[in-house]
Amino acid sequence: MLASLSLGDGNNKGTADGRIALDCSIRKTRQGQYVVSTTDFFFPLVDSPYLQGRIGAANVLSDLYAEGVDRCDFVLMLLAASRDMSKKERTISTNLMVRGFRDACTEAGTIVTGGQTVLNPWPIIGGVATSVVSRNEYVSSDGARPGDVLVLTKPIGTQVAVNVHEWRKLHEKKADSETGNLYWNRILEQQKENENGKEFLTAEEAETMMHTAVRSMSKLNRFGSKLMIRHNAHAGTDVTGFGIIGHAQNLMENQIAEVGCELHTLPCIANTLKINDKIMDFKLREGYSAETSGGLLISMTESDANAYCAELRKVEAAAYNYKYGNSNSIGSISNTDVSKNDTSERDAVDFGPWIVGRVIENTDRKATISENAVYLEV
Repeated sequence: MLASLSLGDGNNKGTADGRIALDCSIRKTRQGQYVVSTTDFFFPLVDSPYLQGRIGAANVLSDLYAEGVDRCDFVLMLLAASRDMSKKERTISTNLMVRGFRDACTEAGTIVTGGQTVLNPWPIIGGVATSVVSRNEYVSSDGARPGDVLVLTKPIGTQVAVNVHEWRKLHEKKADSETGNLYWNRILEQQKENENGKEFLTAEEAETMMHTAVRSMSKLNRFGSKLMIRHNAHAGTDVTGFGIIGHAQNLMENQIAEVGCELHTLPCIANTLKINDKIMDFKLREGYSAETSGGLLISMTESDANAYCAELRKVEAAAYNYKYGNSNSIGSISNTDVSKNDTSERDAVDFGPWIVGRVIENTDRKATISENAVYLEV
């Protein structure tokens, strides 16, 4: 849509032909350093203004992290306070959003130095993240090679989880009609079709699904970013609004080599697959379900990927007190292989990362999901 406007000057770094970059603008300064900058913002998808602010900051910083830049020098905050709220509500919610944003920036080791504030019907928060680095302090996004594997650092399914949470809230309030929310009623009706009488999805499971999504969205990708250079990453992006297959496609189109990729493993938040299959098709199995503040998708050799996954698991286990389940192999832990007819219980928790695909020679630069792809519930 914007191609005819001729944006950019062809001198962006980290892209195959100097085009406007995948995640960040990387420009060489007159002094010989590189300015890495990005901008993003976040609409209200969660109940807590504080968490909205935190997720907004994680979303902004993630683009830097996708370039292997784990240190952000400063952030400008973009804030929209809701004009449709009362003055008291607006003051409380805006204060909490800013606190959440600030706290995430503090955790990231950066600081908010300015920004812009407007009034808007919806409360929105985001920003501009900037880092000044030397050439060996970022990963160019165009170096994927045939034979590489793809590593994903967070599960997919956040869009599904957020929607299920909203359906349940609307149903309890009877906000749609006296009979409750249409989609939550579909969930309740699935129970009647189960021969064993087991509930299709309990309120507790829906709450756990949302909790997992919020925990994932609010987690910084900083640790994953910090290890990219150490483990010789060839290229990277993060998974957000275009879904995992959309961002994989964008990544392949940005490579110097004529490559495509095949995704063979999709780790999904527990219970999102059956919602996708039985209640509403979010295109989760096809990889197009939108994600918010999703994981890093990184191209590297298989040996480097195994070492990267092992170290990231160790680092995040210590930082977040993760208790991992039993593993089959480093970087490809399988809790439950869920086919369309298999909704068996998870036997362990897996927080990632996972080896989810491979880079192949492909003159068409296509990103695809293999026919026998494995879907994990995590």
